[in-house]
Amino acid sequence: MRPLRFYLLVALVLVTGAAPAAAQDDAPTPEPTAPQPTNGSTPATSDDVIDVFEVAGLIDPINADAIERRIEAAEAQGSLALVLQVSSPGDVIGVAELEGLRDRIAEAEVPVTVWVGPAGSRATGGAALLATAADLLGISVGSRMGDMGDDVDLAPELEPLRNRTVGVDEARALGLPVSDANVLGDFLLAMEDAGLVPAITEVVTGDDGIPGRRPIVQVRFGQLSLFQQLLHTIASPPVAYLLALAGMGLIMLELFTGGIGIAAATGALAVLGSGYGLGVLNTDPVGVVLLVAAFCAFAIDVQTGVPRLWSAVGAVLLVLGTFLLYDGHSLGWLTWLVGIGLTLVLVLTGLPALVRTRYSTPTVGREWMTGRMGTAVSAISPEGVVEVDGAQWRARTNRTTPIAVGEPARVRAITGVILEVEPETGGAVDHRARRRVRRPQGEAETP
Repeated sequence: MRPLRFYLLVALVLVTGAAPAAAQDDAPTPEPTAPQPTNGSTPATSDDVIDVFEVAGLIDPINADAIERRIEAAEAQGSLALVLQVSSPGDVIGVAELEGLRDRIAEAEVPVTVWVGPAGSRATGGAALLATAADLLGISVGSRMGDMGDDVDLAPELEPLRNRTVGVDEARALGLPVSDANVLGDFLLAMEDAGLVPAITEVVTGDDGIPGRRPIVQVRFGQLSLFQQLLHTIASPPVAYLLALAGMGLIMLELFTGGIGIAAATGALAVLGSGYGLGVLNTDPVGVVLLVAAFCAFAIDVQTGVPRLWSAVGAVLLVLGTFLLYDGHSLGWLTWLVGIGLTLVLVLTGLPALVRTRYSTPTVGREWMTGRMGTAVSAISPEGVVEVDGAQWRARTNRTTPIAVGEPARVRAITGVILEVEPETGGAVDHRARRRVRRPQGEAETP
């Protein structure tokens, strides 16, 4: 039989062992730890900023200057990085300027990255050259970059990008630091994973219980100012072309309808804007000359009020000028259709109708010209040009009474914008003016 003290010892052990267990069961559940940054470096704070600047359209002087200014601003403001969101078909700046901008991106004091997006975007020509200088390159799904042309200097490993475009896998095979980020948010995470920026995300658990990363920094988006956007838009190939046609058409409208100057002023502004755009773009002077000559040819027939040979010549010149206007830029079939189609409608139907309406009304006040004497500037046989009181007019005479150069001509009627004239003496009698002569009663009428 065991002594009593044995049982007391067993009871003491049971009591003392159960007490810690009960205390552990009753202890409060510890609070979850705050989300920790995934990057091992010093984490960023909510006051830190990543700049994103959109580069759309051609890399022209406006875009090139804006990119350089954004880099300077990011450096001065202490941004964590600058992301260039690029969707560009090429450049219209000099090779030296383009390579200088590439070096500026490569030597920037803050990381400069390029994301080719959104999905289906292109970065070709000079835009692709700038992308190769980025600290990290992102290519969204369906997007491509490359086709940089023969004028730029490329490292041997980048030669495959000279005359063709590549996707994310081919770019990675060429040794480029590339990420397959389909959206901008994924690209920011890729920048953190690459160590270009401090830890900019925290791990959070969603409603579905799956943990994910969330940025903790500010993302500041930037774009061109309104005035810069206006100049950048004017310097696009379709807009510069259409502005040129619209401007010349409005000026012609003012010349032949005698307005108060609104159409001419608007046309002059359009021509000036087009001049800026054509000056920035790769424009062939032959194309510009052909477009101007086309409107000069149209003006000859608009003055007569009837489309004839010169209208056909103008149409041919218009088509040739359209296709020869740019060297290396594509306008697209819709731009061709709008430009050529609307111009032909204006000069073949619209302007002649306006001219006839304008000068066929009695309010113009040209009745005073009837009976006035003028001088034939060119032979009128049956059509030509006559000068009346210092102004030259299209003129028409009877085929039986031609008027030689320098001979006097009398205005006998006005039809639209054409003066009906006759020689000073010996003019033919219009059959409409003939009247039967009354004969004395009983005298036979001469047949």
